[in-house]
Amino acid sequence: MREFVVARNLAELSSLPRAAVVVEDRYSVVFKLAHVRPATVAGGLGEAADRFPAVSIVFAETRPLAQEWTYRFLGAAVAHHREDRSAATLAAALPLAGEVPPPAPTTAEVREWARRQGLAVPDQGRLRPEVWAAFRNADAAVEIAGVDIEPP
Repeated sequence: MREFVVARNLAELSSLPRAAVVVEDRYSVVFKLAHVRPATVAGGLGEAADRFPAVSIVFAETRPLAQEWTYRFLGAAVAHHREDRSAATLAAALPLAGEVPPPAPTTAEVREWARRQGLAVPDQGRLRPEVWAAFRNADAAVEIAGVDIEPP
């Protein structure tokens, strides 16, 4: 019956994105147990590690070491969770596979747009960063409004 409860708890833990069991003792103590066969406990630990590979089983010699390991584990889990959320947000913003993003505007197109806006731009060479920023801001405003990007 006890094995069933342990297996059920490990199964529940393995359904989580990150999980661990921390034992406040050394693994070598398993082989010094008096009221149970050490081979049975060692075999059960091996079976648990095999059946539930998503759940780490960590032996920490003392309670302070167990607490320190748990603190580090939870800190890393929070950091990875934040990275996963950031990656999901980024992935949602990226085009889907097979979807082709629109081509970036050329300098000539932006120069033409700037002239129609009454901005002074050179006939050749690079455009000032302010001109590009104005184009992007106008482009974003048009996209937000749901209108085709057609300069006035």
